[in-house]
Amino acid sequence: QVRLVESGGGLVQAGGSLRLSCEASGNRFSITNMGWYRQASGEQRELVAYIISNGITRYGDSVQGRFTISRDNRKSAVYLQMNSLKPEDTDIYFCHARTPYGELWGQGTQVTVSS
Repeated sequence: QVRLVESGGGLVQAGGSLRLSCEASGNRFSITNMGWYRQASGEQRELVAYIISNGITRYGDSVQGRFTISRDNRKSAVYLQMNSLKPEDTDIYFCHARTPYGELWGQGTQVTVSS
């Protein structure tokens, strides 16, 4: 049973940076792809960034050039370095992972960017 544990969210001033971490516990060996989504109240979750095992990345248009995703396959961890944060980045950020047996979601971590 794989569980995703997120950390690193918090309050930051506009223009500042945060680094989110997501580490998988339990049976980590089946994880293939990992990434981050965000969701505002009443909205659908949207892609922030995703990375597959070979290092290929995908970013949402709104964060392209500001956020950087990376992963440690040995640790089954994924990280999101968020720079030049804007108030519109305020949201709950969810870690996501894909396995051959289905998808996993973290509990979410709050990111708040003040103006």
